[in-house]
Amino acid sequence: MSIPSREELGAILKKSKRIAVVGLSDNPSRTSYMVSEAMQKAGYEIIPVNPTIEAALGVKAVASLKEVEGHIDIVNVFRRSEHLLDVANEFLTIDADIFWSQLGCVSEEAYNLLTDKGYTVVMDRCIKVEHALTK
Repeated sequence: MSIPSREELGAILKKSKRIAVVGLSDNPSRTSYMVSEAMQKAGYEIIPVNPTIEAALGVKAVASLKEVEGHIDIVNVFRRSEHLLDVANEFLTIDADIFWSQLGCVSEEAYNLLTDKGYTVVMDRCIKVEHALTK
């Protein structure tokens, strides 16, 4: 499993504007909320994807990636590793560029499925940390 270099991650983050966050919580004490809030404050449009919440960070949530209107630059996943393949399969049905799973979230099956189709995949990396390191 090959992860893009820090320079490549920086380039991805510089050109990206819209991030759909799968598993974004509406609880400010959860990591997904804190990371997404930091990215929102850094100028990114955050789209909460979670069927169990109404909204997060002042944005109405959608139940699935398929409900997001328009192009998505990054799908940032805050789900356990065993759910990544399901999210990767849904990712293939939408208009998105980058599949990114947070720290501790890795699925070789999901990675292979997406990279075999030419997608850029980032796994086991915190988008907030990478953003801070590549400014």
